[in-house]
Amino acid sequence: MPRPENPATGADDPTLSPASGPTTSPWLRILARSAAAGTATAVVLAAVALLVSSPAAGLSVLFGAALVMTFFGISLLIGHFTGRTNPSGALGLFAVTYAIKVVGFGAVLFLFGTPGWLERTWFFWGALATVIVWQVAEVVAFSRLRTPLYNDTPGPTGSIPAFRPPEGH
Repeated sequence: MPRPENPATGADDPTLSPASGPTTSPWLRILARSAAAGTATAVVLAAVALLVSSPAAGLSVLFGAALVMTFFGISLLIGHFTGRTNPSGALGLFAVTYAIKVVGFGAVLFLFGTPGWLERTWFFWGALATVIVWQVAEVVAFSRLRTPLYNDTPGPTGSIPAFRPPEGH
């Protein structure tokens, strides 16, 4: 049991490590990791397409990957900007944004049509590989977030109590 002369908070002990708080606005970090993984995948697949088929095949892979990364990137940017001001409303905005993106990308493809240089098979494989790698990177990045489970109130010094590692470790 702590005594008044030795409070349990340990706020004055310089050997304590401060408790870490929640991750602040994780969306940009998730976007960066997912985009890096998607870009790396697209570049490797485009190089293979270029060597195996043609320059148009390489461009088709990059075009498919760019569409996928734009599609998913918009959602993460929406999460970043709305998550700060209205975290509980972010899910609703994701749903609305998804519908707008599907209609918007469909309209763009319908209005502009398929470019003459596009090789559909390589476009498909580039888009598919990017979707899979993007989603894996996003799930991994999301799983590493620090999300508080309890609404801890700040201690007497204005911070969450510090963690003290066990002696001898």
